[in-house]
Amino acid sequence: MALNKATVLTVDDDADLQVVMRHYLEKEGYTFLSALSGGEMMEKLETVHPDIILLDLLLPDNDGLTLLGHIRSKSKAAVIVVSGKDNATDRIVGLEMGADDYLTKPFEMRELAARIKAVLRRTADNDRPGDEKGDTSLAKADRIRFSGWLLDRLQYQLFDAQGEPAELTSGEFKLLEALVISSNRVLSREQLFDITRQGGYDTFDRAIDIQIGRIRKKINDDPRNPALIKTMRGVGYMFCGEAAPAE
Repeated sequence: MALNKATVLTVDDDADLQVVMRHYLEKEGYTFLSALSGGEMMEKLETVHPDIILLDLLLPDNDGLTLLGHIRSKSKAAVIVVSGKDNATDRIVGLEMGADDYLTKPFEMRELAARIKAVLRRTADNDRPGDEKGDTSLAKADRIRFSGWLLDRLQYQLFDAQGEPAELTSGEFKLLEALVISSNRVLSREQLFDITRQGGYDTFDRAIDIQIGRIRKKINDDPRNPALIKTMRGVGYMFCGEAAPAE
């Protein structure tokens, strides 16, 4: 799916905002559909198949969080919650209920477009056949061994040869996991950013580089001459160790 050919369905009772989004997103190459209520959205999902849904939480006939479950039963579309509720609890609940991202009103159209691109890119990457994403045996393995380490994807932990945890943060774990299952394949900073963080990628954001540095320290990979996680200058990073599914 080409990102600029995607169909976007907005669900918001703010007609003026709908006009602004339609004008901007159609200029960006998206097909734009709209609904002013939850009921109208559900009717549209009977006949249309959007790639992404922009869902307001405060609708005249339904609570947006309740609608998330209905959307999942009717559509494979990615969902970005677009809401005036800006507290952390609402964001966390929205993401836990199945939203792919959460954007707080008011927002700039450029940020909205960046969020849409990031979510669609993640969705497209997840839908690719396994051999395009890396070693299928690694991608399917619950536990992976490499260089004396055990990456346990069920426990979300990395253990050393003595069974002691390396105490990775969730972001560090996701980053290492992505590199390991794509062994000997370069992943760009933008790809790694999409995997581990929410929001649009900024080329000046050094978060990925900082996390890589922390991971190297925790797995004893010399940052001056790393053997496991190589820096591919101007591109991203590549895992170069020998990895295999654990028995």
